[in-house]
Order: sequence, then C-alpha cells, then structure tokens
Amino acid sequence: MTKSTWTVGDRFAELGTPWFTLIGEHIQTDHQTLDYWRVEKADSVIVLPIQGDRILLPPALYRPGLGTETLDFPGGRCLSSQSRPEVAQQLLQRELGTEPGAIATLKPLNSRGWPVNSSFSNQKLYGFRAELQPGPIANLGSAYSADTTGINNLLTDLTCLQCRMVLMEWWRSKM
Repeated sequence: MTKSTWTVGDRFAELGTPWFTLIGEHIQTDHQTLDYWRVEKADSVIVLPIQGDRILLPPALYRPGLGTETLDFPGGRCLSSQSRPEVAQQLLQRELGTEPGAIATLKPLNSRGWPVNSSFSNQKLYGFRAELQPGPIANLGSAYSADTTGINNLLTDLTCLQCRMVLMEWWRSKM
C-alpha cells in the first residue's frame, strides 16, 4: 500500500477574532489541490463535579448555536498559556459558586486532550473530575445520583457531546 502525501501550500485567507481564527489554505495531495478551511481555537476544559454520591450541574444556560438552554457541566476555554487545573478551579467557582477550599481532589480524566473535530479544528478537550467537600453549593442547578440509574437519567438530559464524553470517560474509569 502506497502512502499518500499531503502538503500545505499557501494560505489564501485568515480571519482572526478573539474566539477563533479561520484559515483558508491550499492543500496538495498526490492527485489534486484542495481549498481547505480550518479553525484554530483554544482548548476546552470541562469539569465533572461530584459531591458525595451526587453529580452536580449549574443552572441551564442559553446556547446561541442551538437557540435554547442546555444542561452542561462547568466548562470553558483554556489558552495554551494557562494551567488547565487552575482553569478547572476557576470554572467551578464561576459556574457553581464554589469557595476556594471546596475542592477536595481534582484529577484529570485525560492528559493529552481529545481532539474535538480533528478534520476542522486544532481544539482539544480536557476533562477533570472534581470531588467537592460537603457543604452548600451557591449556584446549583441540578444534581444526579452518581449510580447507574442517575447516570442513565443524566445521559437522557445531557445533550452536550463534550459533557457526555467527560461523563462517559469518568464512568468507564470506574469500571
């Protein structure tokens, strides 16, 4: 089997925004030149917050891409210059209103990041599990039992694919 070659040629377009950079390039294959578009954007961090035997979620948020509110775990972007664990802690404080000492343990679910859409974007997803100390959560939207029934109910309600991936990876690691 012969391996095909791909060569990135000239960049014919670039549009930079605070959120992403859209890039148009010519890519040469063995047989043709393609106009190819891709996006460069910051990586995602999603935190699965667990307190005792419950999985916690902040209140549902409006998502402009879907035109509706969705349930999501605390999450956001992480620039290459930022520490992912520090971003995870900030996300819990911002979205659940946790106090600085509320996190008992914070463990990564993956160390290299999962490509979100490798054919179109350089973005990776980093998942964390946060075990929270007992106590009130200032901005709690909902809670699900961290057992099989609760996970199945949460998977019914959770539409975000990245959030589902973090939940499933955590659940798989428990097996």
